[in-house]
Amino acid sequence: MENKKFTHLHVHTEYSLLDGSAKIKDLMKKTKQLGMDSIAITDHGVMFGVIDFYKQAKAHDIKPILGCEVYVASGSRLNKQSSQDNFYYHLVLLAENMTGYQNLMKLVSFGFTEGFYYKPRIDLDLLETYKEGLICLSACLAGPVAKNVLNVSYERAKETALLYNAMFGEGNFYLELQDHGMAEQHTVNQQLIRMHKETNIPLVCTNDIHYINQEDYVAHDILLCIQTAKTIHDENRMRYEGSQFYLKSAEEMYRLFPYATEGLENTHKIAMRCNVDFVFNEYKLPRFALPDVSKADDLDINKHNALAFSYLETLCLSGLKERYNDVTEPLLERLRFELDIIHNMGFVDYFLIVWDFIKYATDHGIIVGPGRGSAAGSIVSYSLGITNIDPIRYNLIFERFLNPERVSMPDIDIDFCYERRQEVIDYVVQKYGADHVAQIITFGTMAARNAIRDVGRALDIPYADVDKVAKMIPFELGITIEKALRINKDLSTEYEANEVVKNLIDMSMKLEGLPRHASTHAAGVVICDVPVMEYVPLNSNDGVITTQFTMNTLEELGLLKMDFLGLRTLTVIQNAVSEIKRNHALTIDFTKMDFDDAHVFELIAQAKTEGVFQLESTGMKQFLKELK
Repeated sequence: MENKKFTHLHVHTEYSLLDGSAKIKDLMKKTKQLGMDSIAITDHGVMFGVIDFYKQAKAHDIKPILGCEVYVASGSRLNKQSSQDNFYYHLVLLAENMTGYQNLMKLVSFGFTEGFYYKPRIDLDLLETYKEGLICLSACLAGPVAKNVLNVSYERAKETALLYNAMFGEGNFYLELQDHGMAEQHTVNQQLIRMHKETNIPLVCTNDIHYINQEDYVAHDILLCIQTAKTIHDENRMRYEGSQFYLKSAEEMYRLFPYATEGLENTHKIAMRCNVDFVFNEYKLPRFALPDVSKADDLDINKHNALAFSYLETLCLSGLKERYNDVTEPLLERLRFELDIIHNMGFVDYFLIVWDFIKYATDHGIIVGPGRGSAAGSIVSYSLGITNIDPIRYNLIFERFLNPERVSMPDIDIDFCYERRQEVIDYVVQKYGADHVAQIITFGTMAARNAIRDVGRALDIPYADVDKVAKMIPFELGITIEKALRINKDLSTEYEANEVVKNLIDMSMKLEGLPRHASTHAAGVVICDVPVMEYVPLNSNDGVITTQFTMNTLEELGLLKMDFLGLRTLTVIQNAVSEIKRNHALTIDFTKMDFDDAHVFELIAQAKTEGVFQLESTGMKQFLKELK
């Protein structure tokens, strides 16, 4: 078996939600064990996992091949009418280089923003526009060539293959052979080999991976039941017949396709052609549109930086005079010290962007929180009105917020009135352009209790029995089923004694931690200097356009993410202030108030703290009474 190289190019990870159960970390370990030096990611219609996949592959010294199994509409992606002719095919696209990766991001994004109809669909027009740098495989039985072989005719299938070959160019389109023991695949494979001989379009052999080890097929079957809300006893439900959708060794693949050695060798040749590398933590901040400059992007970058710094300095000096009756030399010294660090670290535009949308909020009567976290240690933040806490008076340290020794993006969490937060986001969208701004995705995962409940439903175990087991998992942050078994004797006893419970827990442990669904982050917004899809693929979540990468990944990619937090408490305060003004003609201004009001401390000591979200829990109230 020496020198028989093989690379898996058709792989669904945990990010083919509720369809793939291959956790990326475990996938890399297994790939390494099998002695393979490369592997692809081709999740259904999405690129959620590509950065995580890339980093894990690099950590295991494996070459990551970044791709996607896209859905291609039979006609136009814009046709969203239900009809017999409106269906979709699968197609595997792999990024050969950075151009290909950027084109893949655009294709996947347009699938959601323009073509979404049950699935995120693209079409031939889009493929024609964004084909550069991509290698295309004809995919599984749902691919355009295989579907035509089975449902129309060999001639139609061959026409389709020639169309894709002409589109992607010689050597960039491959006829994909798969064998999971299905009769239809044998039929298709025979025709594809005939087609290869007649057209010279190259072959490639793949295994459609949905789980890692062969024995994982049982847990994967349960996962499909969770996706389709069926139980394992339902006769007509979606299932992957047999147990062959796992990460096979090169030896197994060579045994499976003794008649297509060229197709096996092509997998590794394709892998060697694919080279996409990322640079992390290199900032890509948008430029702030300066007054008296027609368009920020037209300026030479050095000229823009100089003007932006001068503008920031002017704003800070003017704000400093408003904040302090007497602007002393130590105050100016602190301001200059902070401005120098901000300037040297390249965050001038960041502060101007934040200052601008906070100014918009206050000018439009939208209440803004006084500032939270380390940003309150900055006199620049204070003089710009980003925070309302005097860092000098309270001896707060700027270095906790920004530190040249630990280069990371400043992180200013800003609270807005819950009811009007969207107005501030709308302002940012209008200012920087709808395609330059997006909300951020977040994933709900199958945590311990939820995994048990989901699996219990799929296994058709009576609700009361499942509920009893789920409730034995302690309420504890980051708890896992494995840890629960160690710390809860009742649970481990039940596990040892009861076969049904043992199976329930074993299957739940296999699926625990998988992402279950995508939703929109409560606060995160990303603002880019170019359309967002140049950097990140887009997703659509109930009509809201979000990124396909989570907050941490966006930060690593050097993008500007902002937290626009909606706080109900601020809405309550704003309503109270308005009522007081209406009923008592009193204007309340919190910025003019001191923090040493004896009456307030009396209320705190009596634990009358409803509505103060840090102090209103039972434990905190008890503590406040004892603390006095």
